Amino acid sequence: MRGNRHIRYKGYEVAPVAQRLPNGLFAANLTIEKTTPASGDHAYSFDALDYFFDEEHALAYAFRWGRLWIDCHQ
Repeated sequence: MRGNRHIRYKGYEVAPVAQRLPNGLFAANLTIEKTTPASGDHAYSFDALDYFFDEEHALAYAFRWGRLWIDCHQ
């Protein structure tokens, strides 16, 4: 798995990861975690949101998807 970008967005830490697959594609994976101590240890993981030929596209897609998820769950 690649990608070590942890981005804070509206009180969450968004960690997109591009996982290289045997067929050469990259799976867009994502972990979202609340950054406030009072929130408990709730982390949400999403695997293979979509597949891309380029690692950067997979990371960008996972981050955009994470922002949308946060916006819908606040």
